[in-house]
Amino acid sequence: MYDGSDDDPFEAIRKGFERFANRTKRDIGGSHPDGKRIARWLVIAAMAALALWAGLSSFYQVGTESTGVVLRFGRFTNFAEPGLHFRLPFGIDRVHQVATGRVLKLEFGFRTVQADVRTEYSAKQFDEESLTLTGDLNVSDLEWIVQYQVADPFKYLFRIKAPEETIRTVAEAAVRMAVGNSNVTDVLTTERAVLASQIQQNLQAILTGYDIGVRIVTVKFQDVNPPEPVKAAFNEVNEAQQEKESLIFQAREQYNREVPKSAGVAKSTILEAEGYAVERLNRATGETARFLALLAEFDKAPLVTRQRLYLETLEEVLPRVEQIYVMDGKAPSALPLLQLRGRTEEVKP
Repeated sequence: MYDGSDDDPFEAIRKGFERFANRTKRDIGGSHPDGKRIARWLVIAAMAALALWAGLSSFYQVGTESTGVVLRFGRFTNFAEPGLHFRLPFGIDRVHQVATGRVLKLEFGFRTVQADVRTEYSAKQFDEESLTLTGDLNVSDLEWIVQYQVADPFKYLFRIKAPEETIRTVAEAAVRMAVGNSNVTDVLTTERAVLASQIQQNLQAILTGYDIGVRIVTVKFQDVNPPEPVKAAFNEVNEAQQEKESLIFQAREQYNREVPKSAGVAKSTILEAEGYAVERLNRATGETARFLALLAEFDKAPLVTRQRLYLETLEEVLPRVEQIYVMDGKAPSALPLLQLRGRTEEVKP
């Protein structure tokens, strides 16, 4: 072992190996004439191994979806982008890679199982995660996912111990709190999206308070079901609810079809009545003007006007009469009249 008495440290290492070789020879009871040369080769091999270690530990590569956190003697120095980089060897610089370029996912109530090329989902043995008590003291079976992204890799690594487990615990607590403030109908049917958005906001607020450099991308309910013992009854209730919604939709559809139709018919009837009123008014106005004109002529020549009106009326009425009788006040009976009109019609080609 080098104690500082020799000027050449490699000579000291060589002497140390010689002493080790001589001790080995003495222990095994033999002698070796090339002990000095063996020690020299051992020193060279050690130096070569040291140089190889230095070369191999001086370069590192960061993945395309990762960011490297570089520590020198345990203190943070800088971030490393994807690619090949140099560092101080022998463990002086240490690099921790964090997946910052992709979205990470946590699953609750089930786990994704890769079976060859097809993805399968297993919900076995996760009842403790999935069974949740609602605000109206009902139990629901929830399966949900939380997707997050690392925004600050240094905080993600060193602000808190086991960040993934912390996110899982906080997410589960946020979901149970939101579901515990809602009734089972909202959770299982209509308010799932609203609850997921609320959970995402609460979860992000809690993790921001922890300052661990994580951004929540989304919280999504994968599957929500009632527990197995009451699933049949709940399905019946759900079917009744769907049938109710369907009937309401049909009623609204018929209402939207009939009301405009009735409004159109009413408007058409009103327009027809208004048109008829205008027509009758115009006709009455015309008849009044005609009567006043006749009255003026009658005042000028009453006898002639009376005679002319009588003849015009006969010209209008007689063509529509099938049989004509001429009455004479002095005759005892009706005068016979030849049916000239019928014969005339018979001789027509």
